[in-house]
Amino acid sequence: MEPRVALLPSPFLGPLVWEQVAGRLSGHGLRATVPDPPRAAFASPADVLDWLVSALPSAGEFILVPHSNAGLYVPAIAARRWVRGFVFVDAVLPPRDGRMRVAPDALVNMLRTSVGSDGLLPPWTSWWPEEDVAALFPDRQSRNRIEAEQRRLPLAYLTSEVDIASGWDSTLWGAYVAFGDTYAEEIADARGRGWRTVVVDGSHLHMLSDPDGVAELLTEIILPWTKAPTVTPDG
Repeated sequence: MEPRVALLPSPFLGPLVWEQVAGRLSGHGLRATVPDPPRAAFASPADVLDWLVSALPSAGEFILVPHSNAGLYVPAIAARRWVRGFVFVDAVLPPRDGRMRVAPDALVNMLRTSVGSDGLLPPWTSWWPEEDVAALFPDRQSRNRIEAEQRRLPLAYLTSEVDIASGWDSTLWGAYVAFGDTYAEEIADARGRGWRTVVVDGSHLHMLSDPDGVAELLTEIILPWTKAPTVTPDG
């Protein structure tokens, strides 16, 4: 059976960011899946990982398509599920091995004074200037739906570190899709690994504004992988 495309949302947002793309991928002949909304609050990277892994059946093969902070969890997911490849979409790209902080110091320091009396960060769309946030959404209805799914996490989540297994990307197909140049370092890193790298003119939530274009691009990248034998890219 051909692998299923697992669209992985950021733990700060929710599955709805991928809803429209999932439907269009199915129309292109790809089996796409999106996690259900989490039932419990996240306190740590382990909680996020458990949520993402539990959304994938233990049987079957997957192509992972993480967005944003979900990219951090690809190595650990690949160690627990049968993964053929991955397409990082405007996402964190983990190093080849070692440890990685969930967020850079600059972001942590910016948010320290925003922590609520309950110890939780405000919703993700509250982190940035309103004019920047408004530009991420095609309309008010879309924004309302996405914001209703946002998760509030503790500041300690951002200062946590995640272990990266050595060689996690060495035998799998890989690609990187960027919406603009926000992830410039990741773009350069992906190119350095020899991955196909595509930069689209768009904002961080471009899949909401152009689900057809994003689905077509993902199909173009992924469909050949689904037809190929299950071997490493170098044969």
